[in-house]
Amino acid sequence: QVHLVESGGGSVQDGGSLRLACVANGITPDKDAGCVGWFRQAPGKDREAVATFYADTQYLIDSARGRFTISRDRAKETIILEMNNLKPGDTGMYYCAADGRPRVCGYGIAASRLGYEYTYWGQGTQVTVSS
Repeated sequence: QVHLVESGGGSVQDGGSLRLACVANGITPDKDAGCVGWFRQAPGKDREAVATFYADTQYLIDSARGRFTISRDRAKETIILEMNNLKPGDTGMYYCAADGRPRVCGYGIAASRLGYEYTYWGQGTQVTVSS
């Protein structure tokens, strides 16, 4: 059974940094997690993709470029999101997700906007950035 567990959330001030980690348990990497990603949901807003990682390539939303980095350690089955220069607009619940369908993975950061939801999800970790 696939189980994703996030950690590393917290409260920081404007300009601060956080490192989120997601451990993927019970997966068959190429079958269940060809692509992995971090998504966030701010209060009163829809969930959005922040960063995805597929075929050794990271995909980031425009607001995250230059500030966030997503990486994957296949040996440890861990997905990392390094977040620097955080802003109050980055506040939200951050979820780790994984999917094994090439069609979904191939859409990169646009998959969820096109209606393709990742198959496996963690419980989320809260990130709060204060001004």
